[in-house]
Amino acid sequence: MASEIEEGPFVPALIVVDMQEDFCPPNGSLAVQDGRSIAPLINSLLAQPALVSRIATQDYHPPDHISFASNHPPPNNRPFESFIEMTNPHPPPGQEPETKPQQLWPVHCVEDTPGAALIPEIDASLFDLVVMKGRHSQVEMYSAFADAFGNIDPTVTMHSVTVDLISELQAKGVTDVFVVGLAGDYCVKCTAIDAVKAGFRSWLIEEATKCVVPTGWDLVKEELLIAGVSVIHADDAVLKKLAVA
Repeated sequence: MASEIEEGPFVPALIVVDMQEDFCPPNGSLAVQDGRSIAPLINSLLAQPALVSRIATQDYHPPDHISFASNHPPPNNRPFESFIEMTNPHPPPGQEPETKPQQLWPVHCVEDTPGAALIPEIDASLFDLVVMKGRHSQVEMYSAFADAFGNIDPTVTMHSVTVDLISELQAKGVTDVFVVGLAGDYCVKCTAIDAVKAGFRSWLIEEATKCVVPTGWDLVKEELLIAGVSVIHADDAVLKKLAVA
């Protein structure tokens, strides 16, 4: 989808999602095919002078995280295949706790382990903010803005994420959020959609993401477009605006 550059303020931020060892070949426990290959393009984007904020996110799970297949009894504990029922640990006052299915994964990005580290191909010196997410053992957090149940109140999510990202971006006057990284069908998708919900224009750069299931990308793009995310190519005209400080 080609972008349309609108009149008015343009204050951009870049969110680089989960470019971590466990999500990259050859040794990542949840490696995304060709995950490392997008690093040069991401570094090029990070170097653009118009960005007012350059943010890295990291999955940063406790060892007993609910999404790890090995933390559940057989036979319903097969990575990539099994689902368990997850309960909102912070239901709205007066409401029954919401539940939803949670896909199970191999153990990945455990806090303070090499697999949780950003890959060295990414120029981490350019980041001014690092967001560690998924820290609550009983709830998944694909998005950097909200947990799997849409909780965004920092008094609620303080055990899930290290930064109130919405407030950080608002404090810098950000209008537009560009999202790249891993994986396009999970954490990148959810972060881009939640950026729209948070009131930002949201852009996902197609060549700067890879998916767990590459064959499903067309359906993911439909979901993104319906949610109001602009899915663009690396030569899109709006990206030229990032070069003008």
